[in-house]
Amino acid sequence: MFCYQCEQTAKGTGCINIGVCGKQPDVAALQDLLIHAVKGLSLYAIKAREQGYRDEEMDLFVCEAVFSTLTNVDFDPARFEELIARCETYIQSLKVKTGTNLLGPNCSCAGKSREELVTLGESVGIMADPNLNEDIRSLRELLIYGIKGLAAYADHAAILGHKDPMVFDFVYDGLAATLDDDLGVNDLVGLCLKCGEVNIRAMELLDAGNTGTYGHPEPTVVPLGAKAGKAILVSGHDLKDLELLLEQTEGKGINIYTHGEMLPCHGYPGLKKYSHFYGHYGTAWQNQAKEFDAFPGAILMTTNCIQKPRDSYNDRIFTTGLVGWPGVAHVGDDKDFTPVIEKALACEGFAEDTNKGTVMAGFARNAVLGVADKVIDAVKGGAIKHFFLVGGCDGAKPGRNYYTELVEEIPSDCVILTLACGKFRFFDKQLGDIGGIPRLLDVGQCNDAYSAVKIATALADAFDCGVNDLPLSIILSWYEQKACVVLLSLLHLGITNIKLGPTLPAFISPNVLNVLVENFNIGPIGTVEEDLKAALG
Repeated sequence: MFCYQCEQTAKGTGCINIGVCGKQPDVAALQDLLIHAVKGLSLYAIKAREQGYRDEEMDLFVCEAVFSTLTNVDFDPARFEELIARCETYIQSLKVKTGTNLLGPNCSCAGKSREELVTLGESVGIMADPNLNEDIRSLRELLIYGIKGLAAYADHAAILGHKDPMVFDFVYDGLAATLDDDLGVNDLVGLCLKCGEVNIRAMELLDAGNTGTYGHPEPTVVPLGAKAGKAILVSGHDLKDLELLLEQTEGKGINIYTHGEMLPCHGYPGLKKYSHFYGHYGTAWQNQAKEFDAFPGAILMTTNCIQKPRDSYNDRIFTTGLVGWPGVAHVGDDKDFTPVIEKALACEGFAEDTNKGTVMAGFARNAVLGVADKVIDAVKGGAIKHFFLVGGCDGAKPGRNYYTELVEEIPSDCVILTLACGKFRFFDKQLGDIGGIPRLLDVGQCNDAYSAVKIATALADAFDCGVNDLPLSIILSWYEQKACVVLLSLLHLGITNIKLGPTLPAFISPNVLNVLVENFNIGPIGTVEEDLKAALG
C-alpha cells in the first residue's frame, strides 16, 4: 500500500505497511481501486452528459463512493466490494446507453474475488506509474483530495435535499482530468482552483440545508458535564442523523450528548428544542478511544472520524451512513436506531450529575453579522485591533500544542474566530469579551467554513476593502481532505498569507509548493512569537 492523503502520514512521506489511521493494506487497495473505477465511470458520465443524459442517483452514488475513501470514514472491506460492484454496474449501463467503450478490454471488476480486487487495486495506486512526473502526480493527488472534500460537502447537502448539477458535473470532470496525460502543470493548477470555486457552491448548499432545516445557529451555552441517567453519545458531523435520534429517543429517559464536531449542533433551534439534548462530552476525534471507553452509554458514529474501537466499548458503538468498521454494528438507510436505544437502556448511564463548566456555541454567520455594527465600531474605535481565524482539523501528531499556545498569547484586544475540531485545543478557555463581544467565537463545524467566508467578506465590504486588507490573520491546522478543499476555496478567493500546519502536505511537491508560495504567500506555521509578530506588525 501507499497512502499520504492525511497530515499524520507515516514519517511525513507515506504509509506503506498499515495506515496511521488504522487502514489495512487490503482496504487501502480497495479504496484505490474504487477511486480508479469512479474515474472510469466519470468518463462515461461526461459522454452521457454530452448526449443529454444524466442519472441523479448515479451523481449521488459517485459522491458517496468518493467520500467513503476520505480519511477515517470506512474501514470495512466488504462495504468497498459493494461500492466497486455498484460502480461497475453503472459503467456497464452507460457503456450501452452511450454506445461507447471508453476503457478498453480487461478493465472490468465484475465477478472478481476480494483477493483479485485487492491485486487490481495495488496496480492502480498512487505510485502505480513510477515514471510519472512528480509535479503532475502532486497536482493530480491535490485535485483528487480536493474532490474528496467536495464530495463530502455535496453528500451532506444532498442528505438535506440541496443539490446542484454543476457540483456533480465538476466531480466527473475533475476525476476524469486525472486520467488525461495531455494536461500539464498549469492546467492542473487551474482545475485545483476550480475545485475550490465549486466547493464554495457545495458549502453554500450545505449551509442552506442546515439553516433552512434547523434554523440559524444562536449563541448557546453548552454544559460540558453530565446529567444522571441513561445516555447516547453522537459523534461525526451529520445533523439529520442527530435529529432522527432525538425524535426516536424522546420520552425514553435517555439524554443525548455530542462529541467532536457535533458540538455546534447545540446552537440550532430545530435541534436544541429537544429537552433531552443535554450537553457536550469529550473533545476531538483523535481522543475518542479514551473518551468513548469512559462514556457509560451507547455511541453513534455519523459521517466520519471513526478509529479502531477498543474491546471495552466495541459492543456499544454503532455506525451509520458511510461510516464503517469491520464487526461494528451498522444502522442502515432506514435509520432505525432501535439497537442504539436498546443498548443505551441496558448500559449503566451516568450515576450522578457532574459540573465541568460550559462553553459557548452558535456563532455562525447570522449571529456574528447580527452584531456587525458593534464589531465595526469596535474596530474603528480601536477596541478591536485584529482578528485571528484559528481553525481546522485536529490530530494526535506532536506539534499541535502550537495552536493552544497561540490562542493563549493572542493579545486581549484581538478577536479569535474558530471552527472545526481544531478548536478543541482551546475551546474551553475563558478569554473574556470586548465590549460585550466574546473574544472567542465558535463559527461551527468544518462543514461551516462557508460561514467564516461570509463573515470575512462582509467585514471587507463594510470597510470597503479586500479580505487581504482586513486586520485578519488566517492560521489553519489540517488533517484530512475536507481541509484540503477548504484551502483550495480560500485560494480561489485570492486570500493570501495563510499559515498552515502543523506540517505541510506530503503530497505537495517542492515545485508545486513554490507555485503556492509565489502566488499566495502560503507558508508553514513558525513559532508562536514569530507568527504573532508578523501578524500584528
